[in-house]
Amino acid sequence: MKCLSIDLDGTLLNSAHEITEESQKVLAELQEQGHCLILNTGRAFADVIKLDAIQNLEIPIFCVNGSVLYSKSRELLFEATIPLPVYKEIFAQLKELGVGILVYTNEGGFPSTLPPLHHKTKQELDELFQTYNYDQILEKENLKIYKLIALVHNDELERVKDIYKALEGKFPISMASSFPNNVEITSGESHKGKAILRYQELMDLSFEEIIAFGDGGNDLAQFEVATTSVAMGNAPLPIQQRADIVTKTNDEDGFAYAVRHLLNLL
Repeated sequence: MKCLSIDLDGTLLNSAHEITEESQKVLAELQEQGHCLILNTGRAFADVIKLDAIQNLEIPIFCVNGSVLYSKSRELLFEATIPLPVYKEIFAQLKELGVGILVYTNEGGFPSTLPPLHHKTKQELDELFQTYNYDQILEKENLKIYKLIALVHNDELERVKDIYKALEGKFPISMASSFPNNVEITSGESHKGKAILRYQELMDLSFEEIIAFGDGGNDLAQFEVATTSVAMGNAPLPIQQRADIVTKTNDEDGFAYAVRHLLNLL
């Protein structure tokens, strides 16, 4: 059995955040052939299942960079969290750096998750982060912290290095960038690649091949465990250089093109 681990944003989703008819057709054909398909995304579960095409798919969904794993029947299989004392220390460091902060929890994302922010202006983002009362997050009962996202504006990308420098080696965490202007911070147990191997073990499966599709820095983790890694044509050059194959862009049905013509799986 082959395993195809597929990122969402910038990979399976086009620029309109849709899964094209061609990609849906390819997914169905792959399932008919008995391959294991996995959606492996940095998104929260609630942001994944909002997508119409996903609602009709019975495949496992790995969310928040491998922090939360759901079976194809939407059963929770695994979750990894950031301990509250660690969260508080990281949050204080990020506040000191003056970056935008998103907090993903079992109660939702605060002050938002990432997808709704993509089209907001610089001023709107600044107002959101400066006025939000983060203390109220800690007042929630049975709180679980899955991820923090540190965000900078697209004209300040050099500040991303400061975030890595401030946190690297100081906490039991994983860090990756799904977009050039962010750093996604999760538990050290969370990692798109570890999630694939964990699922294989949990379900007592044996994958003869792992084929990973992605476009961002957080996809390098799944490239590490893949027998074949496929970068999208819209991926930054450093991501393309780490992949075995580079396909067309997400707006040119690059996923479907790779499956049909580069990997010859159908």
